[in-house]
Amino acid sequence: MNVLEIIKEFLVSAVSADFYICLAGFFLFAGWLLKTSLGTKALENSVPRRNNMPLYLPFAVFFASYLLVGMGSWITVMIFGDLQSWYSVVLNNLIFCISGLIIVGVIVILVRPFFVRGLKGFGLNFKTIHKDFPIAFINLLTIWPLMMIAITVTMYFGRFFYGAEYQMQRHEELETLSEYPQLLPRIFVAVVAVVVVPFLEELLFRGLFQTTIRSILNVKYAAWASIALSSGLFVMMHVDISHWPALYVLGVGLGYSYEKSGSLFRPIFMHVFFNATSIISVWIQ
Repeated sequence: MNVLEIIKEFLVSAVSADFYICLAGFFLFAGWLLKTSLGTKALENSVPRRNNMPLYLPFAVFFASYLLVGMGSWITVMIFGDLQSWYSVVLNNLIFCISGLIIVGVIVILVRPFFVRGLKGFGLNFKTIHKDFPIAFINLLTIWPLMMIAITVTMYFGRFFYGAEYQMQRHEELETLSEYPQLLPRIFVAVVAVVVVPFLEELLFRGLFQTTIRSILNVKYAAWASIALSSGLFVMMHVDISHWPALYVLGVGLGYSYEKSGSLFRPIFMHVFFNATSIISVWIQ
């Protein structure tokens, strides 16, 4: 590649939306670093969420969710057989949607008596939604360059070990959107990804696991430690290991927004924006 081609490639990337998104995120992240003394003072006023939640509760809910989804899939196969094509996509996403909403409801019911101030103490205060929505967008924009760096590093090592043809595999649901152009499976995939998954995963990994971990830790940076550990659990639930670095960055951002604000709606909205962006990008392509 000669100098002119390099300049041309730079100019093309410079006018792309990704460039400006990353540029805005870079300045936001740089401002955050300056404001918080490189992050050391970012959570100094964050207080643990007072609760007497049993340690086994997050694990019980986690295994119950997998059991419920598995049983739903098994019963469906027994009744309808092994469906093919987009019918299977619709049915599987419908099962996940119903199962996910049931688990969300169970979490809301279970945690209420264990937290001081009930659901508000857990982080589900509807009066904060008007603030959480725009700040969630800014928080996601702030960590966006870090996720892009994580993806770039992953691509570099992937091509180093597996050759120049290496490509990161897209999420299974995104592959489904590309494979099936029918409207019904696309609607179900979008509902699961943009509505059910953000609520389910944030209530489970941030609300239950992160809160539990912070409650039992007795270290100086307990808030950051709980964010790091819960983010690790979050990424390990995703099958494709190549996605882990970027998802870990996302998990830390989600966990930080929860600890900083005390509101679960903030990481939920961040998760909604992130998944919606991925789906819209596939639709555009």
